[in-house]
Amino acid sequence: MRRFQCAILAAGLILSLGRVALADDQEGKTVVDNAVKALGGSIDASKAYTWKTKGTLTLNENDNKFTTKVTAQGINRLRQEFEGDFDGNPIKGVTVLDGDKGWRKIGDDASKLEDDALANEKRVVYLLIVGQSPAYLKGEGFKIESAEEVKVDGKPATQLKVTGPDGKDFEISFDKASGLPVKLSATIADFQGEEYKQDTLFSDYKEFAGVKRAAKIENKRNGKKFVAYEMTEFKVLDNADKDAFTEPKG
Repeated sequence: MRRFQCAILAAGLILSLGRVALADDQEGKTVVDNAVKALGGSIDASKAYTWKTKGTLTLNENDNKFTTKVTAQGINRLRQEFEGDFDGNPIKGVTVLDGDKGWRKIGDDASKLEDDALANEKRVVYLLIVGQSPAYLKGEGFKIESAEEVKVDGKPATQLKVTGPDGKDFEISFDKASGLPVKLSATIADFQGEEYKQDTLFSDYKEFAGVKRAAKIENKRNGKKFVAYEMTEFKVLDNADKDAFTEPKG
């Protein structure tokens, strides 16, 4: 059982600062504005939202099914609940980030996120959010460095090089025809501190609650298939549950 718990942590499914001003990069800002418009607008930062997914985690060439339920608000408040089955071993877990505090619980094993683990979780969360809510890239804490044309799945795309609120870089690409986000690439550290390159691909956009979201998402680790899932539900909330971003109980 412990082996499977480690695999989940390594997957980043159980989610795992100085400030800088946005660079005066009009081309980059225009790309972001076009993406927000293509998505149907941005979600009010004061509102929370929730979504559900189902998918597979590939370990040793075996696909293992899982489901998640996520509640988020802004780029630093998130709760992710996870359920999966790995070779007949059912696993449940939850990770919570609330600003500068964080917790993780897998089965009955609970821990507080601190130091590098907390910093890594903050990065995982903001990358997860800006991949489908690029309006945050124009906010405090992000710097757009440049824009250039690349190919994503053989189609022209505009790639922005971005420095995040933790001072670390990543790239996000937008389809030139539709303006929609299609790829995000970043260096991520797993729970053991080992770094790997993660490429996230967004496709099959559908309308949920008046905005578009990628219904299919695939994560590749160092170029290899790792996680693939689809969004089955997305809702905007006036208010999150009062316990959504508190330490997991029990």
